[in-house]
Amino acid sequence: MAKKSSATILQEELYAPPRADGYGAASYREAAREELDDARLVDLDADEEYPFLRAQKRVSARRSSLPKKTAHGLIWGSVAAVVLGMAALAAGGLYSYGEHSWRFRLNSSDDIEISGMQNVTRAQVMEVMGADIGRNIFFIPLRQQKAQLEQIPWVESASVMRFVPNRLRVEIHERTPVGFARVGAHISLIDAGGTLMELPRNHKYSFPVILGMNPGEPLSTRAPRMKAYTELIRELDSEGAHYSQDLSEVDLSDLDDIKVRVNDPAGDVLLELGSSDYLKRYKIYVAHVREWRQQFQKLESVNLRYDNQVIVNPEVEGKPKQPALSPAAIRAASAAGVKPAALVTKLNTRGVPKPAFELSPQTLNPKAAKKPAKPKQKTKVAPASGRLSPGRLVRASHKATATRKAAPKEWVSSAKSAASITAVVKKPSSTAIPKPSPAIVKRANGGPS
Repeated sequence: MAKKSSATILQEELYAPPRADGYGAASYREAAREELDDARLVDLDADEEYPFLRAQKRVSARRSSLPKKTAHGLIWGSVAAVVLGMAALAAGGLYSYGEHSWRFRLNSSDDIEISGMQNVTRAQVMEVMGADIGRNIFFIPLRQQKAQLEQIPWVESASVMRFVPNRLRVEIHERTPVGFARVGAHISLIDAGGTLMELPRNHKYSFPVILGMNPGEPLSTRAPRMKAYTELIRELDSEGAHYSQDLSEVDLSDLDDIKVRVNDPAGDVLLELGSSDYLKRYKIYVAHVREWRQQFQKLESVNLRYDNQVIVNPEVEGKPKQPALSPAAIRAASAAGVKPAALVTKLNTRGVPKPAFELSPQTLNPKAAKKPAKPKQKTKVAPASGRLSPGRLVRASHKATATRKAAPKEWVSSAKSAASITAVVKKPSSTAIPKPSPAIVKRANGGPS
């Protein structure tokens, strides 16, 4: 085994410089030699181990009872606990400050900012948010206030946000009305889902009035009616003609036969459009309304619900009379844009049976009849002009009445099979001449009076 390097002894230590008096040089050399021998012995005992020497006894080192990694973990855990404790103390102080400080308190309604209002008034919003004035901003229940704001009929959705130190922001999203609705003796606005809203004071709309809504009915009942109404308006306005602007009323009482009242300057007309093909059937009315007004003394209603068949002034079943509108309701509806024809309470009664005459398909749609029609069996019908003698007019009227009362379905189906359009002629205002009594006949023939 290599011997480790020992401490270096300088020459000055081995040979001391001679003194001036010549004394002590030998003693100094002897002392230096003894120190050198001691150093060699120490180095031999420490570094060289021979097999014949006795092994030295090892002294056990004292170790910690915890591993080094665990000790480091405990140290860092203690540091983290101290930091968390300090953070908790700081958070508690901030919470106490925010709870009791006057800086986070709503002082007045000026600290509440409201946006998105057109038909909703600030007073309606403050009825909900006014209770929060003087309250700490961190303790205002935003979700509860949002739910209460959405209970306002005009509000479709709302959001409430807090801003430090003491401000609230309320955003209102209003409903979009699609028509007026007459419910009982009141007229309100209605949206596509069937929710009723109050009439605005400073805004006018050009919607028709929807009939057939009942007070107290749920939205699930109104939803299918409003879906049919939306489809009707969309189809009437699909080609850019905006026929819906001509309607004053839309009756949704029977979804299989939707009725509309046309606001015509020559007189309003009730149209029965069925449950589909609204635009096609309405165009038939637009194309022939002038002709029908020339043929009939008064055009009251037209049934267009059947294919290839038109019934002018049909018999209309009577229905319960709606409650009359109060003067205040009429003024409010007029200010909101309701057409005057929809403000008059009308009662449909059963009409007098009238004789029928036939219109060819060429009259309805000349372009559709290009091919020659097959010969049809001739039937005795009244001329299109409607000019009949009093006797023939009465006989035709009684015959038409008996036919319609006996089998109205068969009469309609026969008209469909013939691909014809059947119209109904309004009975002239003049009554039939009564048959004279026998006494008057004898006096007219020169007999005794």
